Amino acid sequence: MNAFAAGAARIGRASQTKTLLLVLICVAQFMVILDVAVVNVALPEIRGSLHLTTAGLQWVVNAYTLTFAGLLMLGGRASDLIGRRRVLLAGIAVFTLASLGCALAQSSSMLIAARAIQGIGGAIVSPASLAIITTSFAEGGERNRALGIWGAIGGIGGASGALLGGLLTQGLGWQSVFVINVPIGLAVLALAPRIIPEGRAELGHRHFDLAGALLVTGGFVALVYGIVRTEALGWGTLGTLGPIAGGIAALAIFVLVEGRFAKAPLVPLRIFRQQRLRAANTVVLVLYSGVFALWFFLSLYLQEVLGYDAIETGLAFLPMTLTVALSAARAPRVLARLGARLTITLGMSAAALGLLELTLMRPGGSFWLIAPGGLLASAGLGLTLVPATVIAVQGVPRELAGAASGLLNTARLLGGALGLAVLTTIADSRTRPVTDGYSAALLVAAIVVGAGALAASVWLRDRAVKNTVAEGAPAQQTVS
Repeated sequence: MNAFAAGAARIGRASQTKTLLLVLICVAQFMVILDVAVVNVALPEIRGSLHLTTAGLQWVVNAYTLTFAGLLMLGGRASDLIGRRRVLLAGIAVFTLASLGCALAQSSSMLIAARAIQGIGGAIVSPASLAIITTSFAEGGERNRALGIWGAIGGIGGASGALLGGLLTQGLGWQSVFVINVPIGLAVLALAPRIIPEGRAELGHRHFDLAGALLVTGGFVALVYGIVRTEALGWGTLGTLGPIAGGIAALAIFVLVEGRFAKAPLVPLRIFRQQRLRAANTVVLVLYSGVFALWFFLSLYLQEVLGYDAIETGLAFLPMTLTVALSAARAPRVLARLGARLTITLGMSAAALGLLELTLMRPGGSFWLIAPGGLLASAGLGLTLVPATVIAVQGVPRELAGAASGLLNTARLLGGALGLAVLTTIADSRTRPVTDGYSAALLVAAIVVGAGALAASVWLRDRAVKNTVAEGAPAQQTVS
């Protein structure tokens, strides 16, 4: 009886420890997501304060997302090699200091540079947090529930960020939206060493693929820079084609280095043998290339066309971002009933229809005319992201958990950055009235996400994918 009681007590303590671990990991992820949502609401005031054009304004977003996307693989691999807790704490420290730098910026160049450093911190935090969940919770129902909560917290971060960003921007100025990250980061730094176990893959080496990280980051930056320049120079000029060609070349060399020369590849190419991982990353890339721009255009439309102030914009965003949280929280149950293919197809179809409805925005329109589209797109985002995350990390060897997490987050951030660059270029090409440009961009986004839904319905037909995700795989060891 005493042995039984002792065993029950150990199980209870283990469960409590996992709960605390999940809470802290979600707070770290909350901080990263909060930053994106807060900045979206503050964009018009940043534009006026620092005299930015629309193309320049998107670099306030893309300076963060590009370094985030480009260095995610290095951040994920570092968590495998150095230790997941150690890497997470380093990323939070960098992110917190960079947030303070953003708040103190006196020019657009200073702000964009600080945002790039923020992206470096985010690139360390996000894959480490997902890798910790992947290695700490048993594959199947337990991990799916943890990932559902992780995804829901991301939605809550967006919701509170939109409203909090409005309150802070209007009450204290745009600088305060960056200061808010500082106390959150300090709290995580204080608590994490006591709660998160130190864990790393036993690989027999601790080599970093710095060349790979520089190539992939430089390639992404050059590619998006070339696309952004099309608005001013057109698609056929050297100033546009040169950076695009350079970016493609850098990415091609990156693949060559990873496959033949890197002693410890940033992206071990054998990871792409996992069909589920390939499918999930493609889904996330396509989804974010369309949906990410929604918040950018909607923020500008509400404030610059409809005349909303920052607080009103935050309140308008609140139902949509709460919808992301709710749909993400419910996604594991839907996934268990319908399987990955149908859940993802339904989610992406809903997102595409929502984007299509948002093309109704007009100078004399109202928020209530486009609100249904925003809610539908938000529900589709939450419903798609959780199953895509589940199948991306399912069955991946423990020594590649950080790399798989980094790859998924790279697809998310790269899709958002490239989508925003292309769609902003489309919007800027049709500015009379400005809403014509917004509608044209959102129509293209709807077509892209709709095509992704169709592709998912075909590509995810693999019975092993559906059955494994729907029924839950056998639990694996979860010692970090």
